[in-house]
Amino acid sequence: MAAQKSALILLPPEDAEEIEVIVTGDVLVRGGLQVLYAGSSTEPVKCAKGARIVPDVALKDVKNKTFDIIIIPGGPGCSKLAECPVIGELLKTQVKSGGLIGAICAGPTVLLAHGIVAERVTCHYTVKDKMTEGGYKYLDDNVVISDRVITSKGPGTAFEFALKIVETLEGPEKTNSLLKPLCLAK
Repeated sequence: MAAQKSALILLPPEDAEEIEVIVTGDVLVRGGLQVLYAGSSTEPVKCAKGARIVPDVALKDVKNKTFDIIIIPGGPGCSKLAECPVIGELLKTQVKSGGLIGAICAGPTVLLAHGIVAERVTCHYTVKDKMTEGGYKYLDDNVVISDRVITSKGPGTAFEFALKIVETLEGPEKTNSLLKPLCLAK
């Protein structure tokens, strides 16, 4: 039996976009992944719209570990992730190990800040210019996979983003098995 795949969802000290954090984490768990939420500490993080999320681990405790995917949610707080050297180290280690990185909404700006390369991305329209000026090719798709990086537009695409991660790590059969229980089947 294959080992359970792992995901690390990065939480800024405050102002993460809770839809992107919660929907992504929930879908990944339903898809069979072990999900950890990491914050600057294990103190609750107040999200952009007021929800509070308690990180499972502090960043310092996972900075030398690798995961099948590391996920960067958007929201105003992702600027703090862009400024954090530990996040940069974590992402660069992830790239070297061949793992995936996911970034949604303004999350791709964290990739830009830490020099993580992806030929093509999508992101929230408010950071599109920043990404293209930084050398990324913007695609107006809900989800884009490029160079082991999965990006998505924002809160309204969180389910599609999470399902694409499950499909990439666990296969289309697993993803298809989630659609009906999530009321996303056509």
